Amino acid sequence: RRERRLRQPLEIRPSPRSVRRTRAGRIAIEVYFEAFLALLFPEVHAGIDWSRGYEFLDKELQQVTREAELGSRVVDKLARVHCKDGAEAWVLVHVEVQGQHDRDFEQRMVVYNYRLFDRHGRKVVSLAVLADDQRWWRPSTFGYTLWGCEVSLRFPAVKLLDFGKHREELEQSPSPFAVLVMAHLDAQRTHGDNPGRLQAKLGLVRELHRRGLGEREVRQLSRFVDWLLALPEELDDDFWREAKALEEEKKMPYVTSIERIGIKEGLKQGRRQAIALVRQALEIRFGDEGLALAPELDALEPEALSQLHERLLRGATIDEVREAIRAGRR
Repeated sequence: RRERRLRQPLEIRPSPRSVRRTRAGRIAIEVYFEAFLALLFPEVHAGIDWSRGYEFLDKELQQVTREAELGSRVVDKLARVHCKDGAEAWVLVHVEVQGQHDRDFEQRMVVYNYRLFDRHGRKVVSLAVLADDQRWWRPSTFGYTLWGCEVSLRFPAVKLLDFGKHREELEQSPSPFAVLVMAHLDAQRTHGDNPGRLQAKLGLVRELHRRGLGEREVRQLSRFVDWLLALPEELDDDFWREAKALEEEKKMPYVTSIERIGIKEGLKQGRRQAIALVRQALEIRFGDEGLALAPELDALEPEALSQLHERLLRGATIDEVREAIRAGRR
């Protein structure tokens, strides 16, 4: 029994801060999949026939990860795409957001790659995005040899920390995913420095307006910036006041200030608007799992809707949302 325990993989439990960034990264990849690959993996992006669309295959990936049983779970995305030569391929996007290296990471990559190939008989391209803050940790291969037998996997890996040296290039890039990389880097740089984080967050808001984006895209990117650069309540109020002044100056709404402040005003106009805002936040955060909770919103009082929306903006988990809905019905 002792030997069995020793052989179990080390499970690294992510901090709440990492969990919040993990969820934001997962949603960002879904929303900006093409831009994500174009910025971080241009060779992969160039080989895909985007005119034929793509499809996320989360259920297939969940089955593989359950079977693998390799310690802690991180953000994985599986997408079916079409190559420009007409062949079909599956792209496994494996996003690592832990603050320290994971000794099982390379093994997980090769196991997921093989299991997907074995289950579906498709070529699988495994990609790694390393969002940790340790410059020395750069996994990109896994393999072993024994008695003439060789097993190996080499996978492209991008270290987000490296983009810190190329801030100007990110600022000049038209890619929406460049904004998200900057937000991630700012979150790492300002960890423990809340006044610095406030200024970084305001700087990204100005950056969104500077890019001349449409209102819808400003709204979408603003949500991710808000999740990645969460502030304590006292500084959060300062941020919304300044963001509100900026949006009035630019005559373009900064999404989450409108939602965060507007939901309280919306309650005066009727519960329907408040429910719509909460439902939208549930869908963006949790997809179909969040939408499944939407019918329960009708049972909540206005104040409970406002509190639930605030929790969603601050990065509440799906379990915390369920508990808040139960509490709001009492």
